[in-house]
Amino acid sequence: MLRWIRQQLGFDPPHQSETRTIYVANRFPQHGHYIPQRFADNRIISSKYTIWNFVPKNLFEQFRRIANFYFLIIFLVQLMIDTPTSPVTSGLPLFFVITVTAIKQGYEDWLRHKADNEVNGAPVYVVRSGSLVQTRSKNIRVGDIVRVAKDETFPVDLVLLSSDRPDGTCHITTASLDGETNLKTHYSVAETSVCQSVSQLESLQAVVECQQPEADLYRFVGRITVTLLGEEIVRPLGPENLLLRGARLKNTKEIFGVAVYTGMESKMALNYKCKSQKRSAVEKSMNSFLIIYLGILLSEAILSTILKYAWQNEEKWNEPFYNQKTEQERNSSPILKFISDFLAFLVLYNFIIPISLYVTVEMQKFLGSFFIGWDLDLYHEESDQKAQVNTSDLNEELGQVEYVFTDKTGTLTENEMQFRECSINGTKYREVNGKLVPEGLTDDSPDGSTAHMTGEELLFLKAVALCHTVQISYDQPDCTVPGSDPFSHVNGFSANHMEYYASSPDEKALVEAAKRIGVTFISSNGDVVEIKTFGKAEKFKLLHVLEFDPNRRRMSVILQTPSGGQIMFTKGAESAILPFATSGEMEKTRLHVDEFALKGLRTLVVACRHFSPEQYTEVDRRLNAARTALQQREDKLQEAFTFIERDLELLGATGVEDKLQDKVQETIEALRLAGIKVWVLTGDKHETAVSVSLSCGHFHRTMNILELLQQRSDNECAEQLRRLARRIKEDHVIQHGLVVDGASLSLALREHEKLFMEVCKNCSAVLCCRMAPLQKAKVVRLIKTSPEKPITLAVGDGANDVSMIQEAHVGIGIMGKEGRQAVRNSDYAIARFKFLAKLLLVHGHFYYIRIATLVQYFFYKNVCFITPQFLYQFFCLFSQQTLYDSVYLTLYNICFTSLPILVYSLFEQLVHPHVLQSKPALYRDISRNSMLSFRTFLYWTLLGFCHAFVFFFGSYILMGEDTTLMGNGQILRASRQLMFGNWTFGTLVFTVMVITVTLKLALETHFWTWMNHFVTWGSIAFYFIFSLFYGGIIWPFLHTQDMYFVFVQLLSSGSAWFAIIIIIITCLFPDVVKKVFFRHLQPTNTQKSQMYSNRVAIGDDFIALQPLSRAKSQLGKIRAWLWYEHTS
Repeated sequence: MLRWIRQQLGFDPPHQSETRTIYVANRFPQHGHYIPQRFADNRIISSKYTIWNFVPKNLFEQFRRIANFYFLIIFLVQLMIDTPTSPVTSGLPLFFVITVTAIKQGYEDWLRHKADNEVNGAPVYVVRSGSLVQTRSKNIRVGDIVRVAKDETFPVDLVLLSSDRPDGTCHITTASLDGETNLKTHYSVAETSVCQSVSQLESLQAVVECQQPEADLYRFVGRITVTLLGEEIVRPLGPENLLLRGARLKNTKEIFGVAVYTGMESKMALNYKCKSQKRSAVEKSMNSFLIIYLGILLSEAILSTILKYAWQNEEKWNEPFYNQKTEQERNSSPILKFISDFLAFLVLYNFIIPISLYVTVEMQKFLGSFFIGWDLDLYHEESDQKAQVNTSDLNEELGQVEYVFTDKTGTLTENEMQFRECSINGTKYREVNGKLVPEGLTDDSPDGSTAHMTGEELLFLKAVALCHTVQISYDQPDCTVPGSDPFSHVNGFSANHMEYYASSPDEKALVEAAKRIGVTFISSNGDVVEIKTFGKAEKFKLLHVLEFDPNRRRMSVILQTPSGGQIMFTKGAESAILPFATSGEMEKTRLHVDEFALKGLRTLVVACRHFSPEQYTEVDRRLNAARTALQQREDKLQEAFTFIERDLELLGATGVEDKLQDKVQETIEALRLAGIKVWVLTGDKHETAVSVSLSCGHFHRTMNILELLQQRSDNECAEQLRRLARRIKEDHVIQHGLVVDGASLSLALREHEKLFMEVCKNCSAVLCCRMAPLQKAKVVRLIKTSPEKPITLAVGDGANDVSMIQEAHVGIGIMGKEGRQAVRNSDYAIARFKFLAKLLLVHGHFYYIRIATLVQYFFYKNVCFITPQFLYQFFCLFSQQTLYDSVYLTLYNICFTSLPILVYSLFEQLVHPHVLQSKPALYRDISRNSMLSFRTFLYWTLLGFCHAFVFFFGSYILMGEDTTLMGNGQILRASRQLMFGNWTFGTLVFTVMVITVTLKLALETHFWTWMNHFVTWGSIAFYFIFSLFYGGIIWPFLHTQDMYFVFVQLLSSGSAWFAIIIIIITCLFPDVVKKVFFRHLQPTNTQKSQMYSNRVAIGDDFIALQPLSRAKSQLGKIRAWLWYEHTS
């Protein structure tokens, strides 16, 4: 219980040791001073709150917002001192905003609790006390032996002990972790793989030592010590031995594993990290405007306080006969009195700060984000994937993008590889009808003939068929045909029905190509790999796998050949293989690799190395020593790999085609017309990258291509950059493109950042090749932090794009074939690159227009609201008398003016979506936060002040001494005059204001739906109905009945109606004239497009909502108009 309390409070101490020791089946040593380590239980907690901390924690988070905290201070001031308005006027809106936000966050957290309880309560089987016991997932402890059956998910991170297979292997899929659907093979050590029953596992004496938990899904360092017959046997453990929580068991009946990481320490839970908070440019502008309005508020409060004391200098106003001071007031401190008056004025004017702005913006972003997922144009039918929004905080940022950084493979291309060509021993080959044909020859050999297959060609094909991590899935045949090929069945499965699965599409394409040519990868059972070479089976013993990593950019397998020798096959990028090759046709192969790259093919170089028995003994020793090391294992493995992967014999190279995705060229062109610069960041070699850039339209044939490649020193790099800068100035070419490689980029960013930026900014397109993942993020950060502070967007599909996606202002994940890591770490996810055009040009445009108008309008209507209150003080000797009733003060932002702007911010469309897509240049009109510039902000603020002056002085002038305005001449008695005069005037001003600010929004609305009409006219009607109801009843719980019958008397006056109409027209008529004048004499591109879209396009969604006959009629008109345009 005490530990649970400490965990809840966050006081549980961290792990003291760098490693953890786990006794299998919790069989702790009975002798010695053993101190058990403390581990987390297996509960998953994704919720943010508990029933105990919800209220304090949620309140703390909400009051960190400056507007909420400000209104809390105002509310406390109203409670502590005598202020002109009731504390309810500040407290009720604050309570409403806090409550709505708390309910939303509480409901979301309740859903998380519900999901957690479902996961934590799932039934599992563990080995305890010599039997298999069913328990709940949350009860699993570190050290427990857990049984998992086929198609079940792993409830904890397990080290595999055994499976139902003799070799102790199992197949899993990690689709829920990284999206990879291929089967992955995991292994148990030989000493535990024989323990396939509960009794054998109960008697197993083993200890696992491994690193403390970390988030990296692909890294695990440990070792297992098994005691057999009194002898301790130590075996290394790596990622291939670890079964991760959330992965699913496939093609294996059952497995047993020991729990090593539980609950929130499992790798899946550690990847639930919160991404760094991204703030949009609109939000930053909004905060700046809040500070300006806070300054206006303080100025008004200080000015009013000073003028009050200036007025009171005259004796007759200091203590008039009707308001004599008490003795305590006469003796009070002037300073305290000044502060008290200042605070009172602060309370009186505090509504100039819009408290409901934040909650309206949150609701707009949350509800508006659904439109992206509902957009059928962003739905990919083939993969059944729709666009998804991971964060709604950046919707409007989609309309402000100036730079797009995109990956190439899987983002611009399909990531579906097809083998095209290869180079073997200096000769180029292409595949024709399942045969390798040398360049220049035709396929004229008989089927199945190997007469022309040389030893080098066979060795090359064997290398391709053996050096990979491909898995095989078989379909069970219905029957076995007698007399069939004895090699057509392996382990009871038909080779004709096998399918390859690979995490890398390149590997799958190469293995399938080798199979078509005649060298077929048949099976991989434990440490035995079997291939068929033109019908002849060959078995190789797999000795070691040197896994691929981004630093080495190659992978290797060490095999024992059927003849007993040891050989290593290696494949990787040409820059990772050729420097280590000592024999083979290196120059010809290099030339062929460059030719393949120029055709846009992805290239890999293949090599081998034969080991003598003495050499292999040393290799085996080094690898085992590195793999059993608990400290600095990665560094030691890199040293061992470098020692082994040298003195290579070059075999050849492969060229695999990755075709472009649909409409990539059109999308890039649309982005360019929208004023967005596109940078391609890829790990491919520069020839391949340039070829793909040209084919996808990133580079044009007429573009002047500049190169910053293979720079070896800072001075050389600086000189080349200066040459490029001179060429840009001297060449009279409209567009330039820049190609830079990773090594040169590192030099450029180290010392010559400004010069590099100058060159880049003058280029229409930039291509960075041979890029490491962190270099991609550095390039994004370079542009992001440049003096202009442009808005950046990064788009990618693989794990190597995550750092770039997280660094950019907006991160887009492509739901590709390289897993879901990019999607999980992105802000938005789409199925294809072509959807990016509509996401930015349409949705981004709409979101930005809507929220920019929302923010400006909120400040405008609050200036209209409070300025008459300030002006009124000049007519009441700054006595802090309120102009409006406290109920109107409270409900103005909550009820009377809130819904029209919310609906506007959800549905407004300045221009039809089809027009926005067909005219990408319209995107430039809203770039650089133009609708929230200081000039626009000043216009809305001054407009608010102007309208407020018209409200106040218009009512004052039209009211004047006309007693008929006070109720058709029925209020001439002094008592009634006192009762109705002040509140009638304030109600008249308030009525004019509510109608005017609502109609002002109606003037700004271009896209009218039934909902816009409902909330616009409904809000005005609701105000009248509410006021009649509120003023028509004596409310017993109110201290005063100031508003009783006021509204009825006001509306019963024809003069009042005349005043309302005249004031509204006076306010809005100049707006209408201005709009008409500018639209016809100086129309913007957007206004021209509005006229075009009004003529041509009727929205698909609008037509769909009409009755069928009317929809057909409207479609017929469109077709007729289009035919007329075409013929004319």
